[in-house]
Amino acid sequence: MFTIGDFARHGRVSVRMLRHYDAIGLLRPARVDPHSGYRFYEAGQLARLNRVLALKDLGLTLDQVRSILDEQVGPEELRGMLRLRQAELESAVSEAAARLARVGARLRAIESEGHMSTQEVVVKSVPGVRLAELTGIAAGFGPGEIGPVITPLYRELCARLEAAGVTGLGPGVAYYEDAPAGDGSVVVHAGMTLPAGVTALDDPEVAIVDLPGIDRAATVVHRGPMEDLLPTVQTLATWIDSNGYRSAGYSRELYLEYAEDRTRWVTEIQEPVVRTS
Repeated sequence: MFTIGDFARHGRVSVRMLRHYDAIGLLRPARVDPHSGYRFYEAGQLARLNRVLALKDLGLTLDQVRSILDEQVGPEELRGMLRLRQAELESAVSEAAARLARVGARLRAIESEGHMSTQEVVVKSVPGVRLAELTGIAAGFGPGEIGPVITPLYRELCARLEAAGVTGLGPGVAYYEDAPAGDGSVVVHAGMTLPAGVTALDDPEVAIVDLPGIDRAATVVHRGPMEDLLPTVQTLATWIDSNGYRSAGYSRELYLEYAEDRTRWVTEIQEPVVRTS
């Protein structure tokens, strides 16, 4: 048998917690010395302690934990509950990381206010291009709304093009338009440039579109992950406003370089513009 101190160390809990579990009937000691009142535990009780802690981590109250354990939850059922909780936490971590990236981008945009940018804006015509594309709907045009939609679209598109045996693809092109619902949502087009001569695919889910060119676009090259795009697009917006132009629609994204190391990504932002009167 273990003293309460030894049992606490082996269970990675505090003695105070074990005393509380005893008081509420959640984990009784195997034996209590009638003279000294010292509590003693058996090694087999570590299994119940582990279940108590696991169920607590699921967000259950101690009363709920006691009810579940008294009904003898088996290892498989407990494993399933923990896997579900694990998935929920992983999702929360992913959302928090994305939110942190957006905060960082906003901070960099604020810090760059009032400073001259070394990024060069070029006004040019953009030629039309034939794309294979998939589309989705984003709730808005913010990075936290576009990213979760466009990333799986490109993943699915590339898998479908590979399955269709299409090779010689050019750079990716993403473009956007207001959704018909008129509620501020955005249609996201995730496209890949098709090689010359490809006019159809043996996949009804992938659309073939001829994306028109842009007569006049203000363009700037962004280097790094798309999470860091905000300062670049705001630099572009400032340049447009300061040089006698106004925006004529959503910008396009031409993905020039794409690598596992996202700091090496190179993207050209192409925003249609017209001269102000």
